[in-house]
Amino acid sequence: MSQGPNHSPRAPSAVVGMSDLIELLEIVWERGRDSVCAPPVSSSQARVLFLIERNEEMNLRMLGELLGAAPPSVTRLCDRLQAAGFLERHTRADDRRELRLELTPAGRRYLDELRARREAALTEAMAAMPADSRAALALGLADFHAAVAGPLRLAPPQSPTARSA
Repeated sequence: MSQGPNHSPRAPSAVVGMSDLIELLEIVWERGRDSVCAPPVSSSQARVLFLIERNEEMNLRMLGELLGAAPPSVTRLCDRLQAAGFLERHTRADDRRELRLELTPAGRRYLDELRARREAALTEAMAAMPADSRAALALGLADFHAAVAGPLRLAPPQSPTARSA
C-alpha cells in the first residue's frame, strides 16, 4: 500500500507542496515531450535545448557549469542533439578552440511545439481553478522565477515574436 511521497519531516509545508507540484509538472512535461518528437528527446536533452535557446553565447564549458555535469557527459548530450538535427556547433571567430552551441530551425520548432503542448495542458488545468487562485499562482510563480533564475544567470525566455524578428 502506497503512502505517497516520502518528505522530510523538517521541510516546511510550502516546500513539500512545491515539491509535489514539481513532480506533477514533470509528468505533464513528459507527456508533452513524448508527443512532440519521435524519437523523444530526454528530459536532460530538452533542458540543454532550453539553456542554449536562452543564451546565444553558450559554449560547452558554460553548459557544463549550468548542468553541473562533466565535460564528457555534456559532449554526449550535444552529440545526440546534433544527430537529431536540433543543435549545431560552430567555432568562434575570435577563438577557434571554443565551440559555440546554436539551435537549428528544427530545434527551435521542437521547443515551440513542446511549449504549445505544455501551455495547453496548463491552460486546461488552470481553467479548473478559481480566478483568485490563478492570480495568486501567477504572482507567486513570477516571484519564484525571479528568485531562481537570477542566481542561475538565466535570461528570461524570448517571446515567440522576438525570436522570429
